[in-house]
Amino acid sequence: MERKQLMQDFKEQFGHKADRVLFSPGRINLIGEHTDYNGGKVFPCAITMGTYGVVKKREDKEVHAFSGNFPEVGEITFNIQDLSFKKEDNWTNYVKGMIRYMQEKVGELPHGFDLYIYGTIPNGASLSSSASLELLTGVIVRDMYQLDIPQLDLVKLGMRTENEFLGLNSGILDQFAVGMAKKGYAMLLDTNTLEYEQVPVELPDHKIVIMNSMTRRELVDSEYNTRREQCEQALEQLQEVVDVKSLGELSVEAFEEHKHVINDDVLMRRARHAVYENVRTDRAAEALKAGELNTFGQYMNESHKSLDEDYEVTIKATDYLARAAWKEAGVAGARMTGGGFGGCCIAIVENEDVDTFIDHVGRGFKEEIGHDAEFYIAETADGTKEWVAHE
Repeated sequence: MERKQLMQDFKEQFGHKADRVLFSPGRINLIGEHTDYNGGKVFPCAITMGTYGVVKKREDKEVHAFSGNFPEVGEITFNIQDLSFKKEDNWTNYVKGMIRYMQEKVGELPHGFDLYIYGTIPNGASLSSSASLELLTGVIVRDMYQLDIPQLDLVKLGMRTENEFLGLNSGILDQFAVGMAKKGYAMLLDTNTLEYEQVPVELPDHKIVIMNSMTRRELVDSEYNTRREQCEQALEQLQEVVDVKSLGELSVEAFEEHKHVINDDVLMRRARHAVYENVRTDRAAEALKAGELNTFGQYMNESHKSLDEDYEVTIKATDYLARAAWKEAGVAGARMTGGGFGGCCIAIVENEDVDTFIDHVGRGFKEEIGHDAEFYIAETADGTKEWVAHE
């Protein structure tokens, strides 16, 4: 995306020149799915697909927002003194939620702003376009008004926006990955303590290929919240015999010893995924640090099987992509990424096999599912910040 074009698009929409351009990345999660709200570990990295924000202060208390991705929605206007959720305000509810909770911390902002948004994350692809927009809003508002709010606090406000303002009981994975990322690294994050380690992602002979099922996922309207409730129910039953505050505190051995107290097979399988996935994530990160890519890939494969069989968040399209990838030459591993119920999978593929991989998996997908998948090469990125065009 060209900075000049973004500035021009802003001017055409609002009739005056913008002050600043910022960029907020999307994310992929290499491994560690549905562990973040279970007190476990995750292993995400930010990617260069993301959300651009072009902004200029206003003199009044209004925010005027326009998305180049949804021109049919038109310009949406709201007042920073009335930041209640309104369905008709569409995508700007993510913006409103962030401003509302930031104002709770620092007081009412002196004025509003004009905001032009353009995103390069495919809509509904499970690459975290919502967290990207939340952190973008947070950094814009913080920097514009020179507020004393650390990046980690913006991450937490992003999660609060999802949980309280929009009603999705997600964990902190997405916002943390988007806000705290470092180019060339993935983050091994303990969601219980928020301690994290930046782990180099050095794959000179391989590419990370994102496989988009082109099946939009709607987490709020799906069984995502149900999965969290099921894990909480399983935890309550386990707590009768073992002293833990989250499933993420359980070892595999402890879980296997006590799982008989869970009185429902579905609840047992949900908890089993959370426990085993947490352990897999730790081991996978160690394998990557040791340069053992095939071992890392095996953990990815096991993760996908667990998400399919125990957590049941795959769909036919995403399950096909991962399992088809396993059969291709040069593939270290593949799995679904994100919350599930649609969206994307990722695969680690040897450079020389990437073109053949995309051709084979793409053709098979079209025959099996009935529509085309899309494929992108993932490149890591820094967290949300002012955009410098030459980066």
